[in-house]
Amino acid sequence: MGSMISFNRPDGAAVQGYLAESAGARGAVVVIQEWWGLNDQIRGVADRIARAGYTALVPDLYRGKSTIAAEEAHHLMSNLNFGDAASQDVRGAVQHLKATHAKVGITGYCMGGALTVLGMTMAPEADAGVVWYGYPPLEFVDASKIKGPLMAHWAEQDQAFAMSGVDALEQKLRDAGVAYQGHRYLAQHGFANETAQGPGRLPITQYDAAWSQIAWDRSFAFFGKHL
Repeated sequence: MGSMISFNRPDGAAVQGYLAESAGARGAVVVIQEWWGLNDQIRGVADRIARAGYTALVPDLYRGKSTIAAEEAHHLMSNLNFGDAASQDVRGAVQHLKATHAKVGITGYCMGGALTVLGMTMAPEADAGVVWYGYPPLEFVDASKIKGPLMAHWAEQDQAFAMSGVDALEQKLRDAGVAYQGHRYLAQHGFANETAQGPGRLPITQYDAAWSQIAWDRSFAFFGKHL
C-alpha cells in the first residue's frame, strides 16, 4: 500500500521512512516503531491509519535494521539516541508532513510510545499525540513543552513499563496543564500488536484483540477531533 521515501531532519540529514498515503487525507500521523524496527507489522499500522483517511509516515529509526529476536531488539534500542530520534527523526517527519497537511499527529508503541511523549515535547509543530504502552525516563519529560492534546493507552499488567511510572507521568502532565486523557486496560504489554507472540518474542507480551479494537476506536475518534 505504501512506499519508502526520503525526508530531511531539521539538521539537514536525510532519513528513510515508510509512507502510506490516503487520497484526500484529512490530516497526517507520524507512526513510531516498536523496538523491533521498521517491520511488516508497523507498516501494517501505517496502512491501517491510511485506510482511515490519514497520511502515515514511519521514520526508519534503525536505518534499515529490524529483528524478530528480543535480544537483538534490545541491542538496537540501546544504541538508539532517544533525544536525537525525537528531536530530529520524529520532528523531521512531522515537518515533512506539515508541508502538505494542515494538522499532524504522532503515535507510537512500546519504545515508540516513549518517543511519542518525547516527540510531543520536542516537535512543537505536532498537533496531537497518542501513546501506546510506553514512556521515557520521567526526568527527560518537560511536560510544559507539550502544547497539543495527548491520549495514552496503558496496560495494567505491563511488566515492561510499571504503572507507578504511568501515575508519575500523568501527574507531570496534569501539573503542566496538558490536555490529557489516559485509558487503562486489563491487558499485558503489546496488547495491540497482533504479532506479540511467537519465536523470539518476550513472555510478557500478549495480544488482546478486544482491547486493541477499543483503543484503536478511541485513537481514531481522538485524531478525528484534533487532526
